Amino acid sequence: MSRNYIETIQQVYPDLSIENFQSIDIGQNNDVLVVNKTMVFRFPKYKKGIIRLRRETEILKYIKSIISVPIPNPIYHSFEEMETGKVFTGYNRIDGVPMWREHLAGVKSVELIKGLASQLVSILLEIHSVSEEKASSELKLKVSHPKEEMSILYEKIQNNLFLYIRKEAQIEITKSFKTFLDREACSNLEVTLIHGDFGASNILWNPDTNRISGIIDFGSSCLGDPAYDLAGILSSYGKDFFDMCINLYPNGNQICERVKFYKSTFALQEALHGYENNDNQAFESGIKDYR
Repeated sequence: MSRNYIETIQQVYPDLSIENFQSIDIGQNNDVLVVNKTMVFRFPKYKKGIIRLRRETEILKYIKSIISVPIPNPIYHSFEEMETGKVFTGYNRIDGVPMWREHLAGVKSVELIKGLASQLVSILLEIHSVSEEKASSELKLKVSHPKEEMSILYEKIQNNLFLYIRKEAQIEITKSFKTFLDREACSNLEVTLIHGDFGASNILWNPDTNRISGIIDFGSSCLGDPAYDLAGILSSYGKDFFDMCINLYPNGNQICERVKFYKSTFALQEALHGYENNDNQAFESGIKDYR
């Protein structure tokens, strides 16, 4: 498969010299290749991922002057033949490694940890500075209210996953969704541009300087509830670090309950992704605690 991708890249960019490549098994929605150790190419695995990749490319071009850390700059791309295996984007590799939870736990200085929290919140505020009006008019992003999105998600979970979920867990899921959907505050949320997958695998850092070095994978970026991105921090790094971040985020105390709700849906979303795309590994990973 990787060899086919390389052939596709060279058909579109015949003057690009490819000396070596490596397949990276990290993408749920995309196959990822590192070319010449300096460039990253992403190929959508599924048809619906093709539209997402094109949208992501447009978003990255729009926000590159807004975000204060490196983000992918898709200098290579192909959207001529809109089919899997033919569509791709490529960008220069961003320095850094994913900031996994165990890496953060290894930072012993409280001040350094506070600095990382402050940097992450600053990045989120930059992303969230793109208002609903700007994102819908200039980026042509569809306005879809978080309450509607979660209602659709709940229906899909009921219809497709409840068959595999034990009864007590079904009751808890139902209670959680109904509490969220019935909450009056959720009907009047201010939506902004969000990253949509603001977790450890997409947050790059430099362990030597203890600084965030880049943010990658804006494939889930859309108009949504800013609390969703903070749920990624809670899920990736736990309560203590999340508390540091939420205390720095403007009016953070007002969105805590929404953050916790969104986090509670992540495993179910992974299972649903696996179910819908015949990805058994994703399905089992998401469903295992609910059986």
